[in-house]
Amino acid sequence: MIRIQNLYHMLAYAFQTLQGQSYRDIAVEEFDNTADLLAEILTRGVSLQVKRGLGREYVHLEEALSSPRGKIELSESLKTRSILRRQLVCSYDEFSTNTRMNGILKATIALLVRSDISKTRKKALSRLLPYFADVDGVDLSCEDWNIRFDRNNQTYRMLMNVCWLVVKGLLQTRANGSLHMMDFLDDQRMSRLYEKFVLEYYRCEHPELSVGAPYISWALDDGFDDMLPAMHTDITLARGSTVLIIDTKYYNNTTQQQFDKRSVHSDNLYQIFTYVKNKEAEFANTPKSHSVSGMLLYAKTDEEIQPDGVYQMSGNQISVRTLDLNRKFSEIAAQLDEIANAHFSKEVAGI
Repeated sequence: MIRIQNLYHMLAYAFQTLQGQSYRDIAVEEFDNTADLLAEILTRGVSLQVKRGLGREYVHLEEALSSPRGKIELSESLKTRSILRRQLVCSYDEFSTNTRMNGILKATIALLVRSDISKTRKKALSRLLPYFADVDGVDLSCEDWNIRFDRNNQTYRMLMNVCWLVVKGLLQTRANGSLHMMDFLDDQRMSRLYEKFVLEYYRCEHPELSVGAPYISWALDDGFDDMLPAMHTDITLARGSTVLIIDTKYYNNTTQQQFDKRSVHSDNLYQIFTYVKNKEAEFANTPKSHSVSGMLLYAKTDEEIQPDGVYQMSGNQISVRTLDLNRKFSEIAAQLDEIANAHFSKEVAGI
């Protein structure tokens, strides 16, 4: 289980834009479901974007015109007989708001308006649609969501992610064809958000640590790494000679069961152990020895038995913890702070 309000805090850390003044009072507002929360975020975000001005791009157009501009397409003009109408087919580039990202915003807003969110939020979203009058909507079911961002469209990053969450995680079709909302995002979407939240929390709240999600090199005898999978950590925290690698996990079941015995997911344990040993090997030729630990950080479920343990494996500490996302956010933050403090207390003390 996860409190709806905690989803806002997770999104706020994952996308720092939500830390701004325009969104701050969302933190104390109560929401009945995830859909209403995302609708409120999108309403405020799009309103801010409209005030700034909708993003524009050069869009290539080809059409029959009475007053020629750009390049005249003579063969196309003859083929379409536009000359008989005293027109010429011209191709030209226009600096337009009719962009792919604006199309995604328009289509997502229209989708939310047709769904069963609160009437107040439907009205607020509907008032935004006229600003997209010159924008063609997109087919969200075919959208691949592979979007490149640069300094000119950074303000759209959070908006596109919220649209993705709405389209991929929330909307389903009823038998009668109407749209309704699931109360929560599915495991795949929540897993990505959970990972991003924990990473950005440590990056924001623990500036004394080096925080990242780096790749780890395989410790190879001959350097031959063809066909080996990449080792990309979820979160790596470091200070001085102490390193903690955290692998976040968001599952329906935090443990696996074989016969009458429950245990940590074996694949998860093998993975974090591999990360730790290969990371440790990176420091083999450094003058100072390093302490490398690993942690599996599961989102707590309603199961009676939750994984919780600290193991010493081949000279390294591997721990398994759960993070309870159904508590007050201040308590969630305290859980994360305690993890950092426990692992880096010696570095802070200068030992």
